[in-house]
Amino acid sequence: MMFSKACEYGIRAAVYIALQSLDGRRVSVTEIAEEIDSPIAFTAKILQQLTRNNIVNSVKGPTGGFEIDREEMDNVKLNMIVKAIDGDKIYKGCGLGLKECDAQKPCPLHDKFVDIRTDLSRMLKSTSLFELATGLEIGMTFLKR
Repeated sequence: MMFSKACEYGIRAAVYIALQSLDGRRVSVTEIAEEIDSPIAFTAKILQQLTRNNIVNSVKGPTGGFEIDREEMDNVKLNMIVKAIDGDKIYKGCGLGLKECDAQKPCPLHDKFVDIRTDLSRMLKSTSLFELATGLEIGMTFLKR
């Protein structure tokens, strides 16, 4: 897969939180971990990164949990979630994983990979969390593998 496991879980967690927020619900770490089929401690760490990067809101207290404001769902783009968890390594480095690969010493895939990365970047920057959540609302099974 193109994204790290943590990033995949982060995307799925953000989508689940968005879906629940659209129904006016806050969700707990436990519920999210169960829904995305991820260990609780790992999920908590991912949610911490999403909160720190202002992708989701964490509300403390007995009625607390995670939520996302409806307006924010339009502003949060997929690239923001990827950057919060994986940084920008998806746009850098060699497509074959070689250490010595750049424009000066390109691997056989270097130039082809530049186009793929450009398209990927465009797609990630243009896809909102709202779009993702509402597009996947029909088939909730996608969250679990």
